[in-house]
Amino acid sequence: MKNKTFWIFTLLVLSIISIAYSYTKFTNDKVEKTVAECHETPTNLESEFKPTVENKFKPAEKTPKGMVWIPGGEFSMGTNVEDESLCSIKGVTKDAAPIHRVYVDGYYMDETEVTNEEFEKFVKATGYVTVAEQKPTKEEFPTANEEDLVTGSVVFTPTPSAVNLNNFLQWWRYEPGADWRHPEGPQSTIIGKEKYPVVHVVYEDAEAYAKWAGKRLPTEAEWEFAARGGKTGNLYAWGNDLKPKGKFQANIYQGHFPIKDGDTGEDGFKGIAPTKQYAPNPYGLYDIAGNVWEWVHDWYSVDYYKSLAESGKVTRNPQGPDAYYDPSDPSEIKRVHRGGSFLCTDQYCTRYMVGTRGKGEIRSAANHVGFRCVKSK
Repeated sequence: MKNKTFWIFTLLVLSIISIAYSYTKFTNDKVEKTVAECHETPTNLESEFKPTVENKFKPAEKTPKGMVWIPGGEFSMGTNVEDESLCSIKGVTKDAAPIHRVYVDGYYMDETEVTNEEFEKFVKATGYVTVAEQKPTKEEFPTANEEDLVTGSVVFTPTPSAVNLNNFLQWWRYEPGADWRHPEGPQSTIIGKEKYPVVHVVYEDAEAYAKWAGKRLPTEAEWEFAARGGKTGNLYAWGNDLKPKGKFQANIYQGHFPIKDGDTGEDGFKGIAPTKQYAPNPYGLYDIAGNVWEWVHDWYSVDYYKSLAESGKVTRNPQGPDAYYDPSDPSEIKRVHRGGSFLCTDQYCTRYMVGTRGKGEIRSAANHVGFRCVKSK
């Protein structure tokens, strides 16, 4: 494959990836300052949040294996714009404001992200082929040369040295042969990683699995209600301190992003981790922050929360906007991501904060995006 042609195709693919980060222009000195500031807790955190009111109903039947009961109820959804001062990174909370009241019915939710072994059962039972395993077509990429139309997906690739963080193309590459079975490329494997979250799945892959399993993808409101664990207005799924008692509660990135060997692994892992490595939230959900992003049902619209808040009502069981809308990338079809990933860092992406949002082009896969399912009562 010719170098020039390969990069044209790479840029085409990466241009439709919406890795849910906020872009910064920090120098290395500013990054050091930001890291220190990010461990402070805002003093006005609960000013706009009203108490969560959980439903009392609990089903009599046995909870499905691998799931937990989420009671549902009424809660304050979103986050304060002021939370941006926590890390001095602009744009992180803009599309997750204003805070608004939402009600959701009770439901069951997977206690972990769908794992490699669970996804493999689905594939063996159905013969399903993920989008990353399908050869791209001329219809999708009309300007690409035929020899560049190869199966693959997008893989995080650390940089040799420090870089300006305003161009994510520097640390992502299109890797031929990368897919859920080969998360780093054709020479990699998931053997021995059965309990790791499945990655390189696009929205339709996640939806197909959910349908086969007799489940569905959660709405964004269901996801956030569950992630908050019945608590009101917390910054993180576990509370308001990033490191209670000096311990990390999620698999995120520590150190200098995105350079080679920059992740110190202070949280116990460098890169993706198996499920259930950290304490669950009050509802029994593991890895609801960090590790891998999670697809949810809703279309992504930058002003959706604003429209709900302006109604002045408690929105019941919202299903998301009727259409997608991202003015920064208006031609791409996007759904919401939630929870952040092992690449989220206080230098660049702090969307492991429970009220914040991510977004992804619906047919774009990467090695830090997975999903979990829900089941209605």
